[in-house]
Amino acid sequence: MTAEEICTKVNGTLAVSAEDAAATGVYVGDLLSDIMGHAGEDCALVTIQNHLNTIAVCTLVGCSVIVLCHSRPVPPDMAEAAAREGVAIIITPLSQYATARALNDLPPSEH
Repeated sequence: MTAEEICTKVNGTLAVSAEDAAATGVYVGDLLSDIMGHAGEDCALVTIQNHLNTIAVCTLVGCSVIVLCHSRPVPPDMAEAAAREGVAIIITPLSQYATARALNDLPPSEH
């Protein structure tokens, strides 16, 4: 599913666009060490973590789409890193649970 399709499903706003950003699964988490240890490659990360380290974690696990819940803003340093690393960021007013339900067409992405 492309970042644009995810954005539509979660009633979101594409805050940072990235060419070819897409997901084949979904991982929900806010603890970055948990995400590093369990998120599958090519997942959409559903989280409230709106800081630079989230981009680093996504780069490590091979995630190119972040969905920030509860309308959390994207700090400038996070946006710059996301653009540089090819990670799309979507902002949604939904909770993590509601976002995961909205993305039910994608399977859980864990390893």
